[in-house]
Amino acid sequence: MSYSFKNAIIRQPNKSIQNGLSSRNLHPDYEIIKEEHHHYVKAINEAGLKITLLETLEKYPDSIFVEDPALIYKSNVIILNPFDLSRNGERDIIKKEIKHLFDNILFIEGGFVEGGDILNINNHFIIGLSNRTNKLGADNLSKILKRLGATVEICKTPDDILHFKSECSVLDDDTILVSNKMAKLDYLKSNYHLIELPIGEEGAANALRINDKLLLPDGFTKAEEMLSEKYNIIKVKVDEIAKVDAGLSCMSLRY
Repeated sequence: MSYSFKNAIIRQPNKSIQNGLSSRNLHPDYEIIKEEHHHYVKAINEAGLKITLLETLEKYPDSIFVEDPALIYKSNVIILNPFDLSRNGERDIIKKEIKHLFDNILFIEGGFVEGGDILNINNHFIIGLSNRTNKLGADNLSKILKRLGATVEICKTPDDILHFKSECSVLDDDTILVSNKMAKLDYLKSNYHLIELPIGEEGAANALRINDKLLLPDGFTKAEEMLSEKYNIIKVKVDEIAKVDAGLSCMSLRY
């Protein structure tokens, strides 16, 4: 199952996150970030995962978002290529921090690809082309994943969505939670059961299914009503973290 996990890798928040990449040029409050992150870690724990907590990296403002520079599949960690040059140094650091946990370390050579653009649903990877992931990076990642036994589809992320997973997430092995814009993608419509969120609640689409729990961004009442009958919801507040274009999925690596 694409939502069955035992472990998570999470990095402690850094003060420099106030200067993280933001499409809206916002600067979050560090103390509020720490509080939101604390509840996020608590929710991951509640979902049954053992957590490896990495040290803060003040030199890299966006380093709390560990999903972007690395991808875990089976017993392998694939070191990705974040788009922004300010994040390049994160690759070598996270490689050293987590290499002892996995059998193999593989690398993307050429192009850009970030974990926020990679959706794994039942050993099938959907890679979204976006402002952060280009065709060369997606093709190179695809080759690695196929060698490891996965199947891959490369799709175009709608232009005004930062990452593919900004507005979609896995609910179960054939169901994806989507925003109105993501619901229009032909590949998703043709291959999966889609649960479409109401307009105005797109932020809830970056949910996080972990075992029998569904972590859902707090403050989206219609989404909660839609999903609460079938899923065991843990609400997690990420309003401050969202100021640097982030959500639930990007703050951990689950395996």
